[in-house]
Amino acid sequence: MDYLLLIINPGSTSTKVAIFINDKLIQESVLKHDVKILSTFPRIIDQLDFRKQIIIDFLTEHRYQVEDIDVFVGRGGMLKALKQGGTYLVTEEMLEDLRTAKYGAHASNLGALIAHELAAPLNRSAYIVNPVSVDEIEDIARVSGLNGIERTSVFHVLNQKAIARHHAKTLAKKYEDLNLIVCHLGGGVSVGLHKHGKVVDVNNALGGDGPFSPERAGQVPSFPLVDLCFSGEYTKEEIKKKLVGQGGLVSYLGTSNGIEIDRRIKAGDTEAEFYLKAMAYNVVKEIGSLYFVAEGRIDGIILTGGLAYNHTFTKYIETYINPIQTITIYPGEDEMRALAEGTLSVLCKQEKLQVY
Repeated sequence: MDYLLLIINPGSTSTKVAIFINDKLIQESVLKHDVKILSTFPRIIDQLDFRKQIIIDFLTEHRYQVEDIDVFVGRGGMLKALKQGGTYLVTEEMLEDLRTAKYGAHASNLGALIAHELAAPLNRSAYIVNPVSVDEIEDIARVSGLNGIERTSVFHVLNQKAIARHHAKTLAKKYEDLNLIVCHLGGGVSVGLHKHGKVVDVNNALGGDGPFSPERAGQVPSFPLVDLCFSGEYTKEEIKKKLVGQGGLVSYLGTSNGIEIDRRIKAGDTEAEFYLKAMAYNVVKEIGSLYFVAEGRIDGIILTGGLAYNHTFTKYIETYINPIQTITIYPGEDEMRALAEGTLSVLCKQEKLQVY
């Protein structure tokens, strides 16, 4: 049976939309939103009707009706910790958690909501795939060192698992039979240990720990951070912004743009070169820690995400790792295809549908 899928992936100032027939991409577009218009909505949830109409207009432009779509798939948003990765049916409980931003407000929350709004009048189901809140980490990896504070899993689940499965196929093996370390290198950096189909350890890439990234501070020394929080110079929200958004390379170099940093390095900017190397050094430390908790039983180390296009940066990482294990690089991220393929795997009964 052929399925016509509509894939919806909302971001802060744009919505990515794609149409697939089964796993064949038919149409894809990034629908940009005027920041001035978005600023008129007090909350992210208030953008729902605005973004839904833009998607309907996109379908009309490409000569499709909403009624033509068989399957509606949204990007998973900020949800409760999910103990199993995979494709989830959008339920009323999930929708309520997203409407109320119970676990955090983010544009990605609109993915499931828009998919449901379009599917429900047609009496069709909506789905999400591998949201950021998938939490498969082992109990021992949760221990932070301070009773009452537990390490949690918030990372680039969708891309990491899609790339890991793709890599397994290239080896003619099952994802569930491999041990992999997957590094998503983008505005945020997450490094996950995939053990037999589960990400059993990973840094919290949003506001937690791990390597610093182009825009995020990652793990910083505790006492100086406490002093900064109580200095009286910053509000709670300003501190959070310094850690996520104004941290990492932005705090050192004033930019997170990899092309700009590369240009500066080639022009002889030793400061830019130093901090890019430092970021690579931190990524290598994270890889090393997972390599040894896996007792060295690793079938592959993978670099993916937008920064994996930066040859200078990946070369720094390879210099450390290649003497021990060869790195495989899959630059970029194909989230739209990952959403489509994750849903198709359930529709074709290759995987079990998860319920929120």
